[in-house]
Amino acid sequence: MLDRILRFSATHPLLILIGVLLLVLAGLDAFRRLPIDAVPDVTNNQVQILTSAPALTPLEIERQVTFPIETALAGLTGVEEIRSLSKFGLSAVTVVFDDDMDIYRARQLVFERLAAARDQIPPGSGAPMLGPITTGLGEVYQYELRAAPGSGYDAMGLRTIQDWIVRRQLLGTPGVAEVNSYGGLSKQYQVRIEPSRLQAYGLTLREVMDAVVRNNANVSGGAIVHAQEQFLLRGVGLAQSVEDLARIVVATGRGGTPILVRDLGEVVCAPPAVRQGAVTADGAGETVCGIALMLKGANARTVTQNVAERLAEIAPTLPPGVHIVPFYDRAELVGRTIRTVIWNLTEGALIVIGVLVLLLGHWPSALLVATVIPLSMLGAAVGMQMLGLSGNLMSLGAIDFGLIVDGAVILTENSIRRVAEHQHALGRRLTTAERQEVVVAASSEVRRATMFGEIIIALVYVPLLALRGIEGKMFAPMALTVMCALASAAVLSLTYIPAMLVFVLRGSVAEHEVWLIRLAKRGYGPVFAWMRRQRAQATAVAFGLVLLSGALVMSLGAEFIPRLEEGALAVQIQRLPSVSVAEAVRTATEAERVLLEFPEVTKVVTKNGSAEIATDPMGIELGDIYIGLKPPAEWKTARTREELVAAMAAALRQRIPEARFSFSQPIELRVAELISGVKSDVAVKVFGDDLEVLRDRAERIAQVLTRIPGAADVKLETIAGIPQVQIVPNRPALARYGLSVEDVNLLVESLVVGREVGTVYEGERRFPLVVRLGETSTRRIEDIAAQVLLTPTGARVPLAAVAEVTLVEGPAQVSREHGRRRMVVECNVRGRDVAGFVAEARSKLKASVDLPPGYRLVFGGQFENLQRAAARLAVVVPVALLLIYALLYTSFGQARAAALVFTGVPFAAVGGVAALALRGMPFSISAGVGFIALFGVAVLNGLVLVSAMKQLRRQGLTLEAAVREGALTRVRPVLTTALVASLGFLPMATATSAGAEVQRPLATVVIGGLVTATLLTLLLLPALYEWVEQAADTPEGR
Repeated sequence: MLDRILRFSATHPLLILIGVLLLVLAGLDAFRRLPIDAVPDVTNNQVQILTSAPALTPLEIERQVTFPIETALAGLTGVEEIRSLSKFGLSAVTVVFDDDMDIYRARQLVFERLAAARDQIPPGSGAPMLGPITTGLGEVYQYELRAAPGSGYDAMGLRTIQDWIVRRQLLGTPGVAEVNSYGGLSKQYQVRIEPSRLQAYGLTLREVMDAVVRNNANVSGGAIVHAQEQFLLRGVGLAQSVEDLARIVVATGRGGTPILVRDLGEVVCAPPAVRQGAVTADGAGETVCGIALMLKGANARTVTQNVAERLAEIAPTLPPGVHIVPFYDRAELVGRTIRTVIWNLTEGALIVIGVLVLLLGHWPSALLVATVIPLSMLGAAVGMQMLGLSGNLMSLGAIDFGLIVDGAVILTENSIRRVAEHQHALGRRLTTAERQEVVVAASSEVRRATMFGEIIIALVYVPLLALRGIEGKMFAPMALTVMCALASAAVLSLTYIPAMLVFVLRGSVAEHEVWLIRLAKRGYGPVFAWMRRQRAQATAVAFGLVLLSGALVMSLGAEFIPRLEEGALAVQIQRLPSVSVAEAVRTATEAERVLLEFPEVTKVVTKNGSAEIATDPMGIELGDIYIGLKPPAEWKTARTREELVAAMAAALRQRIPEARFSFSQPIELRVAELISGVKSDVAVKVFGDDLEVLRDRAERIAQVLTRIPGAADVKLETIAGIPQVQIVPNRPALARYGLSVEDVNLLVESLVVGREVGTVYEGERRFPLVVRLGETSTRRIEDIAAQVLLTPTGARVPLAAVAEVTLVEGPAQVSREHGRRRMVVECNVRGRDVAGFVAEARSKLKASVDLPPGYRLVFGGQFENLQRAAARLAVVVPVALLLIYALLYTSFGQARAAALVFTGVPFAAVGGVAALALRGMPFSISAGVGFIALFGVAVLNGLVLVSAMKQLRRQGLTLEAAVREGALTRVRPVLTTALVASLGFLPMATATSAGAEVQRPLATVVIGGLVTATLLTLLLLPALYEWVEQAADTPEGR
């Protein structure tokens, strides 16, 4: 069948060119439609359930909200993990599903179960809602809302503009799942009642609330008919201003005088008494910002462009003096990363073309082979679009054009040689028909070896499709893209190349080889002869190197995936759990001023606590600092990111000793938190029931980790430390006065937060209406204890007479995972590999920290990903090796020949390990994928060489002559394929631009491995083949 395809292609070039033109058009259209992002979205398949209950403490949130939700979700189909966080006023439950579960189906299942959970949540404890359909890469665009001096807009005015003008219009942007508002002051209409006035008039808070509710409502009276018309009947009683609320009648005093709300206190527009978040920027204090969240699966480049365009449309509609200032645009990182990919691919293509022209010795043929590169990329784009893949650093950046053109190189080199031989034999140029016959015959000679080689290279990527989790999301698209490119190249080698060679080889084709090949052969002959004489010693040395590399790989260390340089930094700031909003703002502002002293910093924004939609639930004691940086070429303080981070950390510790700082990067921080619930490289999780025991063991663990070399940013999850004024009703005392627990609770609720009793509408805008006590009522604990309750008989009773008012310390948050409480100790690892650090930590923790019965310790964070990926690779790599051997056996039909070519695998590994060691790189999943790719390439040249020697034996040459002739004639194709494959990866191995960190280990392994694999193929493999055939003593070809 392959012979028929080759002959049809050589004799019908016009049809082949039409097919290539259609491929070009389809490929260009696919590239235009291809979703583009910086990196693959590795966030697991999850649904968040967020519940806001501003008046509840963490323990109450856990008991009344979180636990019912977790119970309702137990046993849900496809769930891998359920974890939760209960903080003051907020519950966040994260449900992680299998990656195969459709996200909309997952959300439907969760929503159905929430119906049961809502029935178990007490009234007033919050209503669960699903988080937006977004991922760790969803925060694609962030902006700040600024007011010019003298514009008259304060923090509340800016937040109102953000919520009701900017956010509402942005929500209609294609690809935007949600727009989160952060910082500023939300607006409330507050009825603030002075207790002394209330007592003077003999009224209760409940009477005030009932009066406000009765005087703030619209009703419908149906319709009336007048003559031939129908009129709707409406009662319009909604309060529309502060004055309307102030004039509400609460009761009638002596003499029929109405008692108005304004007689009991005041009505003001003010922010909520309890704030969950605040934003500061550039050391200038509080500001307001918005975060555009991208819909899961959307095109990041398109969405950011849409958001920027929509903001440009919104800007003229803002009030005078108000401006939108973007400070984070994912398109910048996408642009830098894609430029890295394009530059690497362009450099690699040019290097490959240069090598082809230099070694093939016939520049028209070399340029023909070079055209396979863009054509195969267009074919890959069509495949990516059909498979729903996105173009990013991993899917596009790992393509080696050297691998792509290997089959075309071998076929072209053999065709050039055969045409030259026929021209020399006939003493003239060949006719078109003769060229067609020669090209078809030459292609047929090598097509079996090249096809099997390309199939082997493609199939070694198949096991990567078995990877799951983060590594699967990163490398499975890469494998599919490479396979699409290889499939395109294979088809082009069978069709396009033979058809075009007939025209390209029209002129006089030189039989002589280029000087570089002649030089290589001149040096190769004596070395090859010596190797044949000393093959036993050479084989022993070679296998000794394999054993040595096995020992060397154990000392390399290991990490999950090299850190992608995002061009910005993220710092998590941790303060005392009892910190106030004002103090949190002060420390954040001071930290920003410290960071702005570094000339490398362009922008600093701190997000303290949680946003309006708490997709990243944090207490006000925690904050994420975004640091925009100049390009590394403009840095003055440091040369590397590590040096800059160290300098910044030292400055922050010196100036703000009361806070702790942990450095990361924006995407890395968010993705890590979403995937594992932690934001650091290594997390030690302690599971148990008692919070005090958990805290004690966590403190011991933190002390041990701090003493281990490489530990940085060691921090404990905040559990204890929030002071609480606890009011416990005395039920017998309440009974004596005719009061109820509800009376006490209503007073407690009204002291600070207040009770929401309605809504005030300003056109389309709506704001909560709250009744609470005045600001002066709760400054001290004594003030709270002295608050007065009115009994049914009209007597006045102080709160202290019917309840115990005490100051206690309660938990700041309660974290749960798989239905159990847990506490996390986190740290980053600097200056050493993560696997080695964890191994040392395991040993020291086992010796130093004892755990009570029922408690257990688990390692997580980035290490958890590494451990899972390593376990998967332990299965995947052997499967890839078995596939290679099975294909070799299928190609040769002999176990010994297949085993000989298979020796290229361990010898290729020698070079890969040595290259990692020389560059000081630890073993990573990127390097592991490089080894898988390398093994496929390593056997290709061996397959071509052994196939040539076996063919010469079948033509009647002796074993010794076949080995010598086969080795000499295959020097050029072996060197050419090895050079184009290795040098095609050279730009990736040496690149320093954005995204190159992930590609470098992969490229380093392939280049180093091909060096040793090529030496084996040219020097040791022919000698081993001769040795094995002599020992077998069987006629060739049986």
